[in-house]
Amino acid sequence: MLWRKELDNEPGTLASALEPLATVGADLQLVMLYRFPGLEKGAIEIHPVSGRKATRVAQSSGLAASSGTVLLVEGDNRAGLGYTFAKALGDADINVSFLMTQVVGRKYAAVLGFENDADATKAATLLKRAAAPTRKRK
Repeated sequence: MLWRKELDNEPGTLASALEPLATVGADLQLVMLYRFPGLEKGAIEIHPVSGRKATRVAQSSGLAASSGTVLLVEGDNRAGLGYTFAKALGDADINVSFLMTQVVGRKYAAVLGFENDADATKAATLLKRAAAPTRKRK
């Protein structure tokens, strides 16, 4: 589940949004911050928020849980893997609500959002299969 809060687009708002979570030891794997075009407002989105303390702090800080499901996928990168993932999900008629991916060195991390748990569960199986190393023929 992705947690979101709208905020003013000015220096210090990111730190202010993250401070309460840091004080309770929340271990965030995703932090997105963006400005709304043409406005002095933006939003922060984070994942995961787990445990009673972190959930309570997130809620009291104005963060709200979204209705979708988030899936974190990590592994060894290879050329064309993003397309392979997209094709597998599209062929299975699974809609992706959002995608954020990054490659560092030889590893990738992708965070995908889905409309429901069933799609995320199905996607996890498909992506695991798609990420499996291809065997070279001799």
